[in-house]
Amino acid sequence: MTSALTLPNGSQLASSWPEAPSGSQPLPHDLDHLLALRVPGLIATRRHLHSHPELSGEEFETAALIARELTLAGLHPRLLPKGNGVICDIDGRPDGPIVALRADIDALPLTDVKEVPYRSTVEGVCHACGHDVHTAVLLGVGMLLAQLADSGQLDGRVRLIFQPAEEILPCGSLEVIEAGGLDDVVQIFALHCDPNQPVGKVGLRVGPITAAADNVTVKLTGPGGHTARPHLTVDLVDALGRLVTEVPALVNRRVPANSGLLLVFGHASAGTRYNVIPSEACAAGTLRVMDRDTWEQAPQIVAQVVRDVIAPTGATVDLEYLRGRPPVSNDARAIGILTAATAAALGPEGIAETPQSMGGEDFSWYLEHVPGALARLGVGRVGGPTVDLHRASFDVDERAVPVGVRLMVQTALRALAAVR
Repeated sequence: MTSALTLPNGSQLASSWPEAPSGSQPLPHDLDHLLALRVPGLIATRRHLHSHPELSGEEFETAALIARELTLAGLHPRLLPKGNGVICDIDGRPDGPIVALRADIDALPLTDVKEVPYRSTVEGVCHACGHDVHTAVLLGVGMLLAQLADSGQLDGRVRLIFQPAEEILPCGSLEVIEAGGLDDVVQIFALHCDPNQPVGKVGLRVGPITAAADNVTVKLTGPGGHTARPHLTVDLVDALGRLVTEVPALVNRRVPANSGLLLVFGHASAGTRYNVIPSEACAAGTLRVMDRDTWEQAPQIVAQVVRDVIAPTGATVDLEYLRGRPPVSNDARAIGILTAATAAALGPEGIAETPQSMGGEDFSWYLEHVPGALARLGVGRVGGPTVDLHRASFDVDERAVPVGVRLMVQTALRALAAVR
């Protein structure tokens, strides 16, 4: 494989590829023609990434591929200090502003169960959140904007951020920020796959569009003992049961109902024998909340409730509350730019309202520093079942790739014009 941007011989694209959606405006300077030529290569890239996923923090081959393709486009990418992410500036007018576009590039620890030619070849690792699509889209944007810059038609600088480790804590966005990824940036934009919207729709929302998301791990310890004599020890299985059933409900009673707080344990373990009371037990889960003020108070509330619930059992509590990410709160002016870009890229019918999600997204940390917005890119397959993100069978309608490229090119050009 000489380039990821080559569709293997005999491979067929999933759908037809119109050069531009009905009702859309043409991209400037014949970029529609260039995009049409690039689409097969971008789909090949997406499939290559899907077949060769890398876990959060380990995206070295992915980053190397990105850097190679950007270099072939005449750009000058630089790797993040760990080598698992890429930052690349597309230099237009030197006195113009800098607008950033971000894609996350990591995969999830899931086994791909799809019967497709581009099924993951890495056991237990799968692009089940669409980050392969995000990466292919931003590569396409880079190629088109590089053409504009070469012809002197780019009114400022566009910074491409290919970010590692979105799916874990600590977040990869913090690495990008520490590496100078936001230096001199005036606005930042991103998109995320949304299987609940069909291709050709873009979900937009002013204000919070995701929830805050933290990790909670509780370890319980005691002497252990015989199940015949629980009164002589600490019954950790009983304590664990109280923890996972009582704590979520009680935490909800300590916060406003409209804060949308959701504490859910996804892991619980204790013991190895039916007649032995264990000396250790553990539960781990996530706390998600829509309201920023409640998010600030959540660690103290959870710690107090856990201790209150476990105290009567006699178990010793070790609570680890790992702060994750605040809600993504979209800036109104940035959403205005995305709205205009969506209308231009897809026609006015492409604009869709979208609710605040309970999912977390570390794009929020960028918005702590500069204004910006996250859009939801429709990837749903018409006529097929909706498969949610983070499921091992997740896949997309690949027509979303050129749609995403058109959207982000229009977004970048409008953002540069708005702050010129």
